[in-house]
Amino acid sequence: MSEQIYTASKSRSNRPGWSVTFRHPLRNDSRGRPGLKMRRGLGTSDENEADRQVAEMNAILSDTSWWNAARRPDAELRFSKVIVDAFFDEIQAGRTDPIELREAHIRLPTAEKDGYSRVLFVGTTGAGKTSLLRQIIGSDPEVDRFPSTAPAKTTIADIEIIQAEGGFDAVVTFFSEFQTQANIEECIVDACLAQYEHAPVEKIADRFLNHRNQRFRLTYILGTWQKIAPNGEEDDFSFAAEQDDGTEGEDTLPEAERSENRKVLEGFVNRVIALADSTLEHLSSDLGIHTGKLVGADREAAEQLIEENFETYLTQDERFHELAQDVLDAIRSRFDLIEAGELHRHRSGWPKLWLYKADKRDEFIRHIRWFSSNFWPQFGRLLTPLVGGIRVKGPLFPAFEENKPKLVLVDGQGLGHTPDSSSSVTTHVTRRFAEVDVILLVDNAQQPMQAAPLSVLRAIASSGHNDKLAVAFTHFDQIKGQNLKSSADKRAHVMASVLNALSNLRGVLGTPVVRSIEHGIDQKCFMLGGLDQNLDRLPARAADYMRGELGKIIEFCKHAILPPAPAKARPVYDPTGISFAVRDAISKFQGPWLARLGLGTYAGARREHWTRVKALNRRIAGEFDDEYDTLRPVADLVARLTESISRFLDEPIEWTLQPENEQEEQVAIAQVRRIVSVAMYDMAVKRLVQDHLGQWRAAYNLTGTGSTFRRARTIEGIYGEAAPLPDAVMPPPSKEFLLDIRRIVTAAIEASGGRVQLSSDN
Repeated sequence: MSEQIYTASKSRSNRPGWSVTFRHPLRNDSRGRPGLKMRRGLGTSDENEADRQVAEMNAILSDTSWWNAARRPDAELRFSKVIVDAFFDEIQAGRTDPIELREAHIRLPTAEKDGYSRVLFVGTTGAGKTSLLRQIIGSDPEVDRFPSTAPAKTTIADIEIIQAEGGFDAVVTFFSEFQTQANIEECIVDACLAQYEHAPVEKIADRFLNHRNQRFRLTYILGTWQKIAPNGEEDDFSFAAEQDDGTEGEDTLPEAERSENRKVLEGFVNRVIALADSTLEHLSSDLGIHTGKLVGADREAAEQLIEENFETYLTQDERFHELAQDVLDAIRSRFDLIEAGELHRHRSGWPKLWLYKADKRDEFIRHIRWFSSNFWPQFGRLLTPLVGGIRVKGPLFPAFEENKPKLVLVDGQGLGHTPDSSSSVTTHVTRRFAEVDVILLVDNAQQPMQAAPLSVLRAIASSGHNDKLAVAFTHFDQIKGQNLKSSADKRAHVMASVLNALSNLRGVLGTPVVRSIEHGIDQKCFMLGGLDQNLDRLPARAADYMRGELGKIIEFCKHAILPPAPAKARPVYDPTGISFAVRDAISKFQGPWLARLGLGTYAGARREHWTRVKALNRRIAGEFDDEYDTLRPVADLVARLTESISRFLDEPIEWTLQPENEQEEQVAIAQVRRIVSVAMYDMAVKRLVQDHLGQWRAAYNLTGTGSTFRRARTIEGIYGEAAPLPDAVMPPPSKEFLLDIRRIVTAAIEASGGRVQLSSDN
């Protein structure tokens, strides 16, 4: 294969002056391939000066001796600062931890130092967890409307709220330029596929503006495709005040700005259509396929071959990358419209964080809305899809009681609705279990304990955090039934569903764990209704009831930081059983994945469309996530291992002291489970992703006839090497994997004060 030659060129965009466009030889693109396409402003409108600077970049790109961070001082003596920054900043750019960034500006208080209880809100999309959060922070659903809510996916960033006296303080962190560019590229690919499918222009625009996983929406940032009628339906979940509050039009974009946004969008969509048509023509010519002349099975086979190769051809076209860079520039320009606070940027110019302080609540809410709102009149300026995290501190106390609790409230992305309780909970949620004092599961009382909430229960229990569990059932007021006349009847109905759901988990979690959850579960369940309304506007009895239930939730959260009675007894285990637990876990991990890849069958698992598998493959190859939608190999492996190890831990061969009761046993075993779950995640990421990056990238780059099957086989091979099934014949990879698990479990047992010994040693 010939060596890649890198060159730079100057270009015009919506940035002022000239820009330099080049592929960086030391940065991988979102597909894991070297040569990330980049554009950086040159800060000059003089064409001759721009040519001189581009020549300098070409001098760096053509000489590999410059491709080293240590050569930056030498480069600064020879080349323009803007060129040196454009090239060397990308070499030296490390991966900034957004949580550490937020922590550096607003510290998250703890129970030990500050007496604060941390509460993690978890629930399915639309269950009402953000509406519940609003009530606890005293956010008026008709005036403040913070945070934003909606029936669909709304909260995609972590929102951390610290209740504290004093002024209001906020820090907002953003997704990286690399992640944003990857999302833009996927939107362009989807829009081009819509053109290939002969979809109407409205559908093409929708694919371009709204990412397939509903988390990244360009329409928030760039504006809407359809014109919004003046009397159009207003989103009830927004920051803007109602018209009768005297602030009509304050938060809406001027019509001239909307019109300009529309022109820009039309330009982008027209370029998408032209790019798709050109790619299809090029691809059909190279493959010698003209689907118009084919019929039946031949036509279907040809169309599948074209579809499998379409993205590869598309992303090899320089016009594709130019379009992505233009969209990225349009996004970057929206940050220039921020009127308040301090915007800090990376060396590359991409936003790093936004800081803001205010004394007045309404002023504070009004400015932070640009980073969290989903209010349609603001589409074209909202930065919500770019926000990775929001941390807020201030007097955000409940309006229904005088006491001011010391709580840290953490809200995040909804879980989505899964058809099977064996579906794994995203690690973005489960990794925070160890950091909080309360895991508040928010569920719909009308259909309680469906698959997604059960998945959460499985994850909480198997990771040893069941003592942190509380459940808030929303829509309690909407439960209907001839035999459900009183609130007591309705509560009994919901609790029966809870106990039935727990009973169904005995085979997965083991009877002792389920009994531990059942113990006192009635005092940990709260029934709520009318969360989307101001309590003062509810009927008097309903309002009093709601204040009482919400007060109970707050009291539960406040007391969660009280240390539990320590367990004096410690478990002793025979490590032989670990092998059987691992075998059970791996069979339950590999079986469903073979079915998803189309290489086998497994009860409850279906074959995933090849485009979804490829989307997962791309994220791992590009190193910007290890899951895609419900495809979560790392979470699956962690879940199956922690569940099987949890059942092993339920059966110690003896105790260092005789436990007083089963509750003490579970407290001691839970300590071990918590340590195991943290270590399992680190191990799974290393074995499934980091150790096999080359194979993931090779799988993604497969093209041509049969590439879908070959990709599935490659991924199957990765899983087989990373998490092999222990058997009677143990090749080296299997032995190494089993030893890794044994070390994790043994270390967790000993760190918790327990022992490991063979049964024959007794």
